[in-house]
Amino acid sequence: MPDRSSLEVVVELLGKAPERKFGESVEVSVNLKDLDLTVPKNRLEDEIPLPNGRGRSVKVAVFGSPELCQKIRGVADVVVPANELDDLAKDAKAAKRMVSEVDFFLAEAPLMPAIGKRLGVVLGPRGKMPRPVPPGSDPTNLVNALKRSIRVRSKGNRTFHAPVGTRSMKPEELAQNLDAVLNRIVGKLERGRTNIESVYVKTTMGPSVRLW
Repeated sequence: MPDRSSLEVVVELLGKAPERKFGESVEVSVNLKDLDLTVPKNRLEDEIPLPNGRGRSVKVAVFGSPELCQKIRGVADVVVPANELDDLAKDAKAAKRMVSEVDFFLAEAPLMPAIGKRLGVVLGPRGKMPRPVPPGSDPTNLVNALKRSIRVRSKGNRTFHAPVGTRSMKPEELAQNLDAVLNRIVGKLERGRTNIESVYVKTTMGPSVRLW
């Protein structure tokens, strides 16, 4: 199949997909080939910033010392002081609710062992273990970057999906986001684009359109 531009495919997709009464996401579906996914290094797990953002709000939580929490309050959506970790771990419903509502987590590096011990069972399976930040640092820029990012995880699957925006965004914005995601994925694969069987784009409930 000859290459088509991302913009061509997005325009076709939006023309084919019926309008819904809710805000649909636009997603890319990537099908891998010629990779041994039992080998951890061949599995994709990455946080990818989108040039035009997600098209919806993205929540970031920070675990930290009182000093860091004071610094980041008003920037991060959720702030969890170190001395509240035990209480959160004891309230399984609250912990699960927070993890389901928050997209990305950061934590001061010295807290990582305690977070793994107390909350790893909730964070780990969802691919949301915190990214460590140095003690005393100001993660404001990182928080702001994550607010326009997505997480890509292939796990052991040859086919995986990732959001590139929402239907309310302009086709040009969606196409730029799509290109950014695919360029990052290709760069992570052992043999680049030759490890990709096909790429499709779709809305949440609409038809899919092939890009590659």
